[in-house]
Amino acid sequence: MDIRSSLDGLKSLLGVTPAAAPPQTRTSAGAQAGSALTSDRATLSSAGSEVASTAADSDVRPEKVAGVQAALASGAYSVPASAVASKMVDAMLGGNR
Repeated sequence: MDIRSSLDGLKSLLGVTPAAAPPQTRTSAGAQAGSALTSDRATLSSAGSEVASTAADSDVRPEKVAGVQAALASGAYSVPASAVASKMVDAMLGGNR
């Protein structure tokens, strides 16, 4: 199945007109690769450092987390449905602030 022809058919059904393609200039392969390398950029936000600092400041107990993960992996971890329902109702009513 040719995806391009299917998309073109869908565009014609929906009445979408294709946008004009930008004019292409002919350059050598080396020039294209060089321009792609100089025009690519990556910008990193401060979100990663904020997450790391928050994790360092939290009171997470790694041994407790490891125990719960092991119980989940073995299938031995069980939560009563009534406890889940109670927490859900509390959260919906705003009791979990």
